[in-house]
Amino acid sequence: MKQQTIKDIARLCNVSVSTVSRVLNDHQDVSDDMRKRVMEVIKQNGYIPNNSARNLVLTSSDTIALVVRGVSNPFFARIIKGVEQEIYHRGYSMILHQIGSDDDEIKTAAMIAKEKRLRGILFLGGRFNYSPKETELLNIPYVCCTYTNTFGSLDPQSYSSVAIDDKKEARDAVKSLIKSGHTRIAALVAKTNDKSISELRFSGYMQALEECGLPLDMSLVMCTDSFNMPDAYEGMKRLIQSGQNFTAVFTIADAMAIAAIKALADHGWRVPEDCSVISIDGLELSNYTIPTLTTLEQPADVIAKESTDILIDLVEGNGGNRHVVLGTSLRQGNSLSKLQ
Repeated sequence: MKQQTIKDIARLCNVSVSTVSRVLNDHQDVSDDMRKRVMEVIKQNGYIPNNSARNLVLTSSDTIALVVRGVSNPFFARIIKGVEQEIYHRGYSMILHQIGSDDDEIKTAAMIAKEKRLRGILFLGGRFNYSPKETELLNIPYVCCTYTNTFGSLDPQSYSSVAIDDKKEARDAVKSLIKSGHTRIAALVAKTNDKSISELRFSGYMQALEECGLPLDMSLVMCTDSFNMPDAYEGMKRLIQSGQNFTAVFTIADAMAIAAIKALADHGWRVPEDCSVISIDGLELSNYTIPTLTTLEQPADVIAKESTDILIDLVEGNGGNRHVVLGTSLRQGNSLSKLQ
């Protein structure tokens, strides 16, 4: 009798290979009825799972890759979990591939797609300036998650994206400070011209000042060259030691804000009495700063679901490329106060 494979079991059950694999690996997202049905077919056919059979799911046509650029970004953790749950819920399997901030996600994804026979790719974090020539390497659907091609030259109909409007949200954050009476507002950014999130959020900072009739003072803008907390701490320290007069600081990410609050405290500044702080992201960790951080919270769960749903619809031929722009919600902490 011919030895049955995992593909044979999937065919007999009329389910995907990934579903059989999840049953064999005891994933919790499989219904009891489905689990019982698959196990009965396995028993009837004498199928014996082995490592090579289980690995077939990684090269099957039901696999979606999540390529994460910027492995140290704490905001991504919740999105990764949400994407994984949604992919398995829709009957697909997932491989996670993390790359450094300086690596090329397009070339990496093209290589994985060829090796693993991927159905689609989710890019979590990435460059904002793709060109059509670069994306020609990808011959399967893909979705840009948390960013879009703002500085690039792609035809909007050629790709999909799910993200917040970084410039608008930064403008709103800074306007919250201005409405509270602050006119000397510092900014903690990675770079002002990186063709990425930092540049967009810095642009929002400048727009808020301009719309409210406040001058841009570049001596209040501190570039840290990264989003890392140690660099943000040192940047805030340099700003304090510069002797510049400011009553509030806008940071482009929660992790940077947490470091800034620490730097302010270490130099005898009280938050918010001496300096208010506001940011964008909504990290769970920022609920536990002293004081609690006021931040514009990104809808991580919605970002994960929308991105996955768009990609799987593309894979299954149930829709075309589209772009979803989501809003944030102000999570009122205790790091912002009105000037008396």
